[in-house]
Amino acid sequence: MKTAIRIITIISLALVIMVAGIAGGVLLDRTVLTALGSPSSATAAAEDQLHVVRQAWQIIEQRYVDQSAVQPEQLAHGAIAGMVDALGDTGHSRFLSPDMLKEQHTLTQGEFQGIGAEVQMKDDHVVIVAPIDGSPAQKAGLHPGDLILAVDSQDIAGLSLNEVVRRILGPAGTDVTLTILTPNDGQPRDVTLTRARIPLHNVSWAGLPGSNIAHLRITAFSKGVTDDLKEALTDIQQQGYTGVVLDLRNNPGGLLDEAIGVASQFLSSGNVLQEQDAQGAVQDVPVRSGGIATDLPIVVLVNQGTASASEIVAGALQDAGRAQVLGETTFGTGTVLNEYNLSDGSALLLATEQWLTPKGRVIWHQGIEPDVIVSLPDGATSLYPGVEAEMTPEELQSSTDTQLLNALKLLTETE
Repeated sequence: MKTAIRIITIISLALVIMVAGIAGGVLLDRTVLTALGSPSSATAAAEDQLHVVRQAWQIIEQRYVDQSAVQPEQLAHGAIAGMVDALGDTGHSRFLSPDMLKEQHTLTQGEFQGIGAEVQMKDDHVVIVAPIDGSPAQKAGLHPGDLILAVDSQDIAGLSLNEVVRRILGPAGTDVTLTILTPNDGQPRDVTLTRARIPLHNVSWAGLPGSNIAHLRITAFSKGVTDDLKEALTDIQQQGYTGVVLDLRNNPGGLLDEAIGVASQFLSSGNVLQEQDAQGAVQDVPVRSGGIATDLPIVVLVNQGTASASEIVAGALQDAGRAQVLGETTFGTGTVLNEYNLSDGSALLLATEQWLTPKGRVIWHQGIEPDVIVSLPDGATSLYPGVEAEMTPEELQSSTDTQLLNALKLLTETE
């Protein structure tokens, strides 16, 4: 039975948010269902192969030399995980044990424990997609695109994303050492991080010094973000700001419902996205009425850490001609996952659809291409609203955040 839970998290379970030990994975979209059908509904070909699986199970159960290692639950979970892996949808479709599923369900609740970074399996490497603001990962200088080579000096080459996640799991206050390689840097380095409890403040804003433009940042699409955004936009407009830089950099995604709600604050009509199933059928997801900033000038900031729900918002505003998108090509999340709950509390996260922009553009593996391409210089640091509130206009203009400065220029030129 379907429930109302629909989640977009970051790369359809390719991204894993390393909090509460690394919460399970990240979906592009999730609908919870029960398992379908019964064994009698399997095709003849499937029955033949299931017979082979049962044969293998019996041989292992009866003949394996270390009988203490023959744990039925582990065998079953390993077999299911192997079936999903055989689909070749690396880092997207996935099996979650009961414990991992519980962690996954904490993903959008607003507080986590861990190092505070989202990761994805890409080209057989575990890649950092985005550090969370104020997290141990951000404070340690981890950046989108960094590769994790080892965990606590143990090489992770050949391990699945699940296995890497388990090695990084751990409670707040404990340490984990990651061997990190920054592409084009050449030399791996060890980074020791202390896991922490990470509260997520997903919406923040500040006026940009010396201007009438507000910098509004959304760090994730967790529950309640739309309400927080409405409050922020109300304050921004009441205080007389004439434009907004909507900063979605390093935003890994979150709830589909919140992405629709956020985009709808800036749009008065049309669609937010399209969903396309395996048969090619396309369903429009319309804008909701009641947006409170449908005429407020905006520029959207994105980078390669912008994924999933944040790509949906950027794509919707870009397709509608509502905003210019500035920065770097986004991550390229596009699979819509359905969660199928199994009888023992575990679940299959299975790709059943992909999402498209309102104009039908495919984003999976391609990303959102900015209208204005601006990359940060090497060594540059992105500014955040909490920092800008203490800056002078001169300090802002001398900062290295060229993306934000270019967005500010675009908005002031149109005033």
